[in-house]
Amino acid sequence: MTISIYIRPLVVEDALVSYAWRNDPLIWIYTGYKPVNYITAVIETAWLQGELLKENQARFAICVKELNTYIGNVQLLDLTAHDAELHLFIGNRLYWGKGVGYQATMKILNYGFLIKELDLIYLKVHPSNISAITVYEKAGFEIKGKQDDLICMNITKSKFIAAQNCKN
Repeated sequence: MTISIYIRPLVVEDALVSYAWRNDPLIWIYTGYKPVNYITAVIETAWLQGELLKENQARFAICVKELNTYIGNVQLLDLTAHDAELHLFIGNRLYWGKGVGYQATMKILNYGFLIKELDLIYLKVHPSNISAITVYEKAGFEIKGKQDDLICMNITKSKFIAAQNCKN
């Protein structure tokens, strides 16, 4: 069974779900964003309120269509007129390995290239996160090097559009 997802703008109320993810060490195993203290709903709400005010970010909730359930985040950070950094995580571990990451990646690439008219989207991924690397390569990202022990990958608008035209 294929799980269908949609993305929608993240809202402050999402913090009432996402705070629990911030306290799950398995979610943060491959990132540098591990919280040092327990994150409460109040802390997460205050943090998210501040993040949503930033104009150089586009933060989205990943939701399962059939259940209308919020399960993770996909976002473009350090957004400029030409490029942005992609961040993705599935907070609800029941949806790991189900193709959700790929769908969310394709939706944010579509948004970044066709709505925001970016030229380049890049990311950094832990070399041990084979699942994520596979998703990103399937989406068209190419490995460009390493920085701070992380793999640097990117995709251009022209490559994304060419790949979409081949699928149609």
